[in-house]
Amino acid sequence: MEFSVEQLPAVNASLNALAAVLLVFGWAQIKLGRERAHKILMLTAFAVSIVFLTCYLIYHYHKLSVPFQGPPSVRPIYYTILISHVLLAATVPFLASITIYLGLSDRRARHRQLARWTFPIWLYVSITGVVIYVMLYQLFPGTGEASIIHPAGETSPAAVAMSNVGMGYDADGILQ
Repeated sequence: MEFSVEQLPAVNASLNALAAVLLVFGWAQIKLGRERAHKILMLTAFAVSIVFLTCYLIYHYHKLSVPFQGPPSVRPIYYTILISHVLLAATVPFLASITIYLGLSDRRARHRQLARWTFPIWLYVSITGVVIYVMLYQLFPGTGEASIIHPAGETSPAAVAMSNVGMGYDADGILQ
């Protein structure tokens, strides 16, 4: 089985989903007073996020961007999610690193204070990463591209939207 860079978006979404699950489990463990389990889960979530970031950078080194192919009515939703995701994602490596450092250096009060911000931001970024993947590669893949939801040969919503060209919409799906 050969691996290609085109498979990285699915890998990235899987890593984001795994990070989200680990974060929630880690949060639950500290609420139950299980500090060691919390530490292991949060460090694992951080490691998964580092692997994600590496794969993300490799993918975007080879493919700078992927245009959103969804219908015009969905674009504001997609871009709102994307913009908030990107802005918050830029903070996660710093917040997570500092929060982990504070926890490992036994500065618990400061660790808890920062974790109150880090946890929801990191969780939001992980979840919206999966949402963006589903919207970009599964619900509205590029014309002629197969997805899990729309296998090869099946008409995707993007293809339907593109069929509206000449019916008041241009090739980008914008109402004329």
